[in-house]
Amino acid sequence: MMKNTKQIERWSPWLLLVAVIVLWQIVCSAFEVSDFIFPSPWRIWTQFWEFKLIIAGHAWRTFWVTMVGFGMAIVVGVLLGFVIGSSRLAYAAMYPLMTAFNALPKAAFVPILVVWFGIGAGPAILTAFLISFFPIMVNIATGLATLEPELEDVLRVLGAKRWDVLVKIGLPRSMPYFYASLKVAITLAFVGTTVSEMTAANEGIGYLLISAGSSMQMGLAFAGLMVVGAMAMLMYELFSAIEKHTTGWAHRGSQND
Repeated sequence: MMKNTKQIERWSPWLLLVAVIVLWQIVCSAFEVSDFIFPSPWRIWTQFWEFKLIIAGHAWRTFWVTMVGFGMAIVVGVLLGFVIGSSRLAYAAMYPLMTAFNALPKAAFVPILVVWFGIGAGPAILTAFLISFFPIMVNIATGLATLEPELEDVLRVLGAKRWDVLVKIGLPRSMPYFYASLKVAITLAFVGTTVSEMTAANEGIGYLLISAGSSMQMGLAFAGLMVVGAMAMLMYELFSAIEKHTTGWAHRGSQND
C-alpha cells in the first residue's frame, strides 16, 4: 500500500500535466478558440517542431546567461547571508536595507543596465543575479541566526570558538535552508533573464517572445514560454536530487512516512 502511494506521488505531477493539456486542447477545439488569442497545445507543438532549431539556439543563450547570473547570486548570497547571520549587529544593520532593495522592481534596472553595459548578455546576467540572490542570502542568514542558544552555549563550554560554531555547526545546519533557496532562486533567475532579454537583447527566449508576438505567431511565443518552464523545472529537480543525497539527515522523518 505504501509503495503504491509513493508511485502515485511520483507520477502525480505528470498525470496532472497531461490532464491539463488534454483539457486545454478540448476547450480550444470545442469553442474554436483562435490561435492568435489562445493557441491550443497542438498548435504550440507544431510551431515548436517547425522552429525547433531557432528555439534551441535562443534557449541555450537564455540558459547559460541565467546560469552565470545564478552562479553570481549563489556566491554573493552565501557570503552576505554568512555575514548577516553570524552577527547580530550586521543582521540589524543590513537586513532592513536588503529587504528594501529586494522590494524594488528589477525590471526597472534593465534600462540603467543597458546604459552601463549596452545591449547584450550583460544586462540579462545582472538582472538574473539581482532577482535571485536575495532568497539565498535570507535563507543562509536565517539558518545561522536561528542556531539554538543552548547548543551554542554547550559548544562554547567544550572549548569551541565562535568561528568553529558557525562553520562546523551553523553552515551544515543551514544546508536545508540553502537548497530550499536555490529551488526558489533558480526560477526567479529565469524570470529575470527573460524579462531583460525582452528589452535589452537580440537573442534569447525573451527576444523570441517579442519577435513572435510582433509577427502574430502566438504558438511560437507559447512554445518559448514552455521551454523556459521546462528548463526551470529541470534545474529545480536537479537541486532536489542533490538535496536528498546531501541533507538526508534533515528529511529522515518524512522519508520514513
